[in-house]
Amino acid sequence: MSKKKESPERLRERLRQEELKRSPGGNLNDSLNRASTGGLVDLVGSMGWRFTGILLVLIIVGYIIASYLLD
Repeated sequence: MSKKKESPERLRERLRQEELKRSPGGNLNDSLNRASTGGLVDLVGSMGWRFTGILLVLIIVGYIIASYLLD
């Protein structure tokens, strides 16, 4: 699709994705602020797959520890 015929929504999304690729760490604060308003896609999308994986592992380990402590 040529850039002249690109819809405004696609243009905004493409620019947002390019910014995330240029500075993934700098967007973490922005993503956390967006997550507080309900944008889970923005939170996970800007963190990257490694940080998302670490977050999931911590949540699972925390759940396991809490289930043992509450028994």
